[in-house]
Amino acid sequence: MRKVAEEIIKAKFCIALTGAGISTESGIPDFRSKDGLWSRYDINEYGYLHSFLKNPAKVWKMLAEMAELFEKVKPNPAHYALAELEKLGLLKAVITQNIDGLHQEAGNKKVIEFHGSFNTLTCLNCGKKYSKEKIDLKNLPPRCSCNGILKPDIVFFGEPIPTKALNEALELANKSDLILVIGTSCAVYPAAALPIIVKRKGGKIIEINREESELSYLADYKLLGKAGEILPKVVEEVKKLMKNRLQKIQ
Repeated sequence: MRKVAEEIIKAKFCIALTGAGISTESGIPDFRSKDGLWSRYDINEYGYLHSFLKNPAKVWKMLAEMAELFEKVKPNPAHYALAELEKLGLLKAVITQNIDGLHQEAGNKKVIEFHGSFNTLTCLNCGKKYSKEKIDLKNLPPRCSCNGILKPDIVFFGEPIPTKALNEALELANKSDLILVIGTSCAVYPAAALPIIVKRKGGKIIEINREESELSYLADYKLLGKAGEILPKVVEEVKKLMKNRLQKIQ
């Protein structure tokens, strides 16, 4: 952890890539886990854009369950640790595959939501946007004032990554000399390509996961375990090193 802390301090441009694993400790099951949504809802019936367009009322039953879950959860120590790294000026941005908004709630200012967000919804008819707080989920599917169907601004399977998010993420990866990969198996592209871009440009990869992933063979450092336990300890090491260096200068 001390070596990882040294790398974070030494880096000129450090970013983080996060996945479902950072939010499981907040009480959000990984979609693919035994308790995840795909264990109860067939991904082919509920996870694809064409499924939503064909039968929005059906898919909204699952989405309403997600919305209710997101209302209850709070950021965990891993989210707060990343926010602290940003406040210290050591983390330039978080690129997340999550749609729960917990990074922003913890205090991160620069967050690229690769798969969109559940915090806003868009009318498929007129394009009007709504915040999730203004949506009544008692009558499904929720509708716009024009009577159009509302869709959460999340990326379904069969739907492209938002162009702005993709371009920003690629730009950040090309600038970076260090990437923290946290709670993601790096099995899904194009997000999985971001650490590879950093590595190819001579940067380093720090992986923080419960178990080894498809990226592990490329990682310069692997810290295996719960992100909520590991990241706060890494931040403490960072602060100790910064304090020691300041004392030496004085």
